[in-house]
Amino acid sequence: MTVVAAKGLLFADAANRCAPGLPASFCQHHETTGCVGGNGLFCPGWAVDNFDRYVGPFFRHLEIVAISVVAGFAVALALALFSHRHRVLIPPLLGATGVLYTIPSIAFFFLLLPITGFGLVTAVIPLSAYTLQIIYRNTLAGLANVPADAKDAGRGMGMSDRQLLWRVELPLATPEVVAGLRIAIVSTVAIATLAFLAGAGGLGAPLYAQPDFKTNIIMVGALTIAMALTLDLIVVLSRRFLMPWQRARPR
Repeated sequence: MTVVAAKGLLFADAANRCAPGLPASFCQHHETTGCVGGNGLFCPGWAVDNFDRYVGPFFRHLEIVAISVVAGFAVALALALFSHRHRVLIPPLLGATGVLYTIPSIAFFFLLLPITGFGLVTAVIPLSAYTLQIIYRNTLAGLANVPADAKDAGRGMGMSDRQLLWRVELPLATPEVVAGLRIAIVSTVAIATLAFLAGAGGLGAPLYAQPDFKTNIIMVGALTIAMALTLDLIVVLSRRFLMPWQRARPR
């Protein structure tokens, strides 16, 4: 057997052992480790060499999450404050936000495609809608749990209903509001992995490109979890910094 023929057989063997979705030349390049060719559980060498392919999708994912959560929080907070004063609106708003929350994300994307087309807007609208139920319900719960003594004290000081809302009720309701915001952030980070179906990109794109490559799956999962934990930590620290009265503990 000639040297050329032997090399051809080796190349064919590497092609057969290549992880699904990866070209034979790619596995030849990383054949020294044997991890990529055999589709090992996690290939650290490949992860380090190809980390740059996740940077763009990561920040795009972060952008989608940030816009969706901010928009959803603004709408849900406004609806909660308005319905807190007009309580007849609470049941229909709870029902409407609940219906939006039950729509499957992929179906929601496809329903919007003929209207908004592929892009960021088509991804942001459903993701923002999913945050409404969580934040709206938690904000209402926080406002309802404000002690009557605190409201009576505010009225005794001559506060109007608007002053009472902004100076007494809403500050005391912040634990529930922040809890809802934290849940909305984590759930949006997870659902946003499907935003690539709407043409918005994100971490779901590299996952879909190589769904059978284990290292790719772990990289996307680790980055998604890291993003959720980081954003959650930012919210917790921001609450402690901006609302120092919440740190007080009874003796």
